Formats: sequence, C-alpha cells, structure tokens
Amino acid sequence: MAWGARWGMRTDLLTLVQWLSPAFPTGGYAYSHGLEVVMAEGERSGHGLRACIETVLRFGSGRADAVLLALALRQGADIAALDAAARAMAGTKERLSETVEQGAAFARTVAALTGRNLSARALPVAVGEAAGNAGAGLDLPVEEIVALYLHAFAANLVAAATRFAPLGQTEAQGMLASLHPVIATIAAGAVMAELDDIGTSAFGAELAAMRHEELDVRIFKT
Repeated sequence: MAWGARWGMRTDLLTLVQWLSPAFPTGGYAYSHGLEVVMAEGERSGHGLRACIETVLRFGSGRADAVLLALALRQGADIAALDAAARAMAGTKERLSETVEQGAAFARTVAALTGRNLSARALPVAVGEAAGNAGAGLDLPVEEIVALYLHAFAANLVAAATRFAPLGQTEAQGMLASLHPVIATIAAGAVMAELDDIGTSAFGAELAAMRHEELDVRIFKT
C-alpha cells in the first residue's frame, strides 16, 4: 500500500475516533440505556453490571445497532428505509428518543464539520450514512467501524456505571477491556448479516428501560 493511502486510512481512523469520542456533542453521557434502573434497584457490583452490558451487546440493541450500521455502510444502501426500521425496532419510548436524539446531534455536528447535507437519523444509521460511500465516506473496513461504534456504546455504559454505582476507575477499565472479545465477535457477525437477521432477546434490559420512564429520581435520560 502506498504511503499516501496509508496516511489517508490513518486520518480516516482518527476522524472516526473523534466522531465516537465522549467529547463529540451527541450527549451520550446523558443516557444509561436502562442501566440506571438496574443500579437503583440494587445491582452495584462490577460483575453484575458487566453481565448487564454484555447482555445488551449480544442480545439487545448492541447487536441490532451493529447490523443496522453495517447495512448503512453498504454501497447503495437505502438509508431512509434503514432509519425507518431502526425507529420501528426501538422497544420503548426512551429507547426511541435515545437513538433519535443522539443520531440527530451526530448528523448535525458532522454536517457542520464537513459541509455535507446529513439528515437526522437513528444513531447507527446516522453514523453509517456519514462514514459510508454515499458521500465523503471513510476508507475503513466495515468490521472496524462497527467494532469502534460498539466500543463507544459499551464505554458509555461503563462510564455511567462508574458515576452511579460507583465503580473504581481501574475496575471499570478492566470491565471494558474484558468486553473487547465480545465486541469483536459481534462486529464480525454484523458484517455478514441482513435486516431480517436482527432479533433481540434482552428482555430484562427492555423492562428496565420501561421502568426508567417512571423512576422518581433520575440522573440519566434513559
């Protein structure tokens, strides 16, 4: 590979890392994805919270988002149809607001930075549209983009647990590191999946999201 091509991939990777950074103004820190209910109801251990996060990644919106993102990155993807599917698949009101609000903020910021015309989408579709081949996309492997997206999602949940539980910083980082193989496996599978392959079975996480809507005292939006 020529030096110029390698440099282009490196800058594209840095761009993606910036887009998925906690500093990027999507407001991700304000969402716990129902984890606040789990912690409010008594689960504060690192082991228990890690299990909750892994469940969401493997069987909940983590894998669903991964597939939607991978599909949005494909050449000729019907972005509007994928966005409609992502919204329809949101299991609760808070799940819907979480993905739509973050996706709109993401698209708005990327549009301001790049001059592209990006519409408000559900978050994984917004990332796919921005990073894909439809515009000034990123020259990165799809599996890598999906893995970094999932890592950012998991990192945000770990950060929520660190603030609420609270977990020690070292324990929290160990928890996130232990999820790396899970993230890699999900990303690899998402690349080969189709829309009909999306299915979730993280019922506890969905019920927690529903209970969060009526939580008396809330730190997080979801």
